[in-house]
Amino acid sequence: MSEITFAALGCSEALLAALAKRGFETPMPVQAQTIRAGIEGRDLLVQSRTGSGKTLAYGLPLLQRLSEDRHTQALILAPTRELAQQVGAELHTLVPKLPIANLVGGVAYQPQLRSLQMGAPVVVGTPGRVMDHMNRGTLDLSHVTMIVLDECDEMLNMGFLEDVETILAKVPAGPQTFLFSATLPAPIAKLAKRFLKDPVQISLAEAGEHAVHADIATRPCWRLIISTCAPW
Repeated sequence: MSEITFAALGCSEALLAALAKRGFETPMPVQAQTIRAGIEGRDLLVQSRTGSGKTLAYGLPLLQRLSEDRHTQALILAPTRELAQQVGAELHTLVPKLPIANLVGGVAYQPQLRSLQMGAPVVVGTPGRVMDHMNRGTLDLSHVTMIVLDECDEMLNMGFLEDVETILAKVPAGPQTFLFSATLPAPIAKLAKRFLKDPVQISLAEAGEHAVHADIATRPCWRLIISTCAPW
């Protein structure tokens, strides 16, 4: 854990109160290294594994930079429905009244359409369902100023990178972009070079070990097995 505080990183009073209510006192390493730069409007290229606290690392700057407008300002892309829903729920714990549209596959369109029609400053979704809404004309990206690519290497592994590039190309030029990935293979490095502007680059030492959660400790456990055999 870092000794720095969320207040020192520039978080607003409202977000500080929400963090305190949830018992978050000091930022995790990835948060300590990203939040201030994000609040200042910098692009971020971050190697960080699942469980490292990355949702707040990009979520806090994103929430702080939102205006009161109801049109879509921030788009968060995630590789799976489960992760997208978790991200939306995490943001809601900090700003409960914030309208968030969750655009994921495997669920009905109608609730998603209602969310978009009512106005959702934040859209969290998977690339496939976001593309569906774009093609249907139900998702307007013309006012997007912030984009998050969460677990980008997983989106590459699942074959979504082409969809991601298509989506990014539809957003007005120059959005603040956060790219989080446990690893940076060549296709993702190329994507970052194309869409990120002079990003702050952060690589945590444990980033490549994405199969293990940073908030779970492991220890060896020895088991002694004694077998008794009857003499014959």
